[in-house]
Amino acid sequence: MTRLRLALLSLSILPSFHLSAQTVDPLAVRFASMTAVTGLEQAMTDTLLTLVPGSTRDRTGNVTVSFGTGAPKRLVACALDEVGYVVGNITADGYLTLRRVGAPPQPLFDQQLEGQRVTVFGARGAVPGVGAVRSTHLTRGRIGSGTPDPIFTVDNAYVDVGAASAAEARALAIDMLAPVSLAKRPHLYGDRLLAAPAAGRRATCAALAAALQAKPTVRGSVVAAFTVRSLYTTTGLQAVQRLQGPFDQALVIGGGRGARGGAAADTLVLATRYTDTAVETVSLKDAEALAKRLVAWMEAR
Repeated sequence: MTRLRLALLSLSILPSFHLSAQTVDPLAVRFASMTAVTGLEQAMTDTLLTLVPGSTRDRTGNVTVSFGTGAPKRLVACALDEVGYVVGNITADGYLTLRRVGAPPQPLFDQQLEGQRVTVFGARGAVPGVGAVRSTHLTRGRIGSGTPDPIFTVDNAYVDVGAASAAEARALAIDMLAPVSLAKRPHLYGDRLLAAPAAGRRATCAALAAALQAKPTVRGSVVAAFTVRSLYTTTGLQAVQRLQGPFDQALVIGGGRGARGGAAADTLVLATRYTDTAVETVSLKDAEALAKRLVAWMEAR
């Protein structure tokens, strides 16, 4: 598998396309505001169906759109999903316990929940909550004992949604397996930098959406796919390859460590900083350049 690193030097020599920076930036911010826990991506794919003309959702849940006809037949794909949580239980006093969906990308990943705002996606919409913190009164006296506090994990997580009983929590249309994530509050700063959980993945999908909206004149035929379940063993990408392939070439784009090409697929990675944290940061200049590069790839320039 070939791994292509997206470098500013290489991007600076790309041909100029009529692709406005304002096309990529608002899409990246909009996508970074969304949550798509692995296996529970439907709300985000619903939005993509309205943003990408001619797109359809396959039986696996991927959103795909095809351009052109004939050979060569090529595939370009980005992954929508992210490591997240679901409600594992509702306690008698109205707290939610959680179960993680997907392997933690770094050892302290779950600590981002402690004391932070979260969003629970109930049947009637988003419900705000907060990750509870351990009582300083009950842990008093342990300081200086020589025994370090255990690392906070999802097993320590309790979410407060303002309910005083399980019945009140369920009255908010919250039930088992409802998706839960950190509250998404994308932050733009500096010279077109975007900070948000999974910002790299969201920016690559925004670049692909912007490239499609530019209506490239493709050589042969191109299938563009926004794939689901990339963090499972059986991925949405593999489903696209089986349902719509075979392909003469496949290109997978991702952010940071988020690109998994699989067999017979090249990968193109958009660099991120503070990867896999709540403030993962991506340059929207790089995302704009990626969109231009994708147009060039589709047109085989």
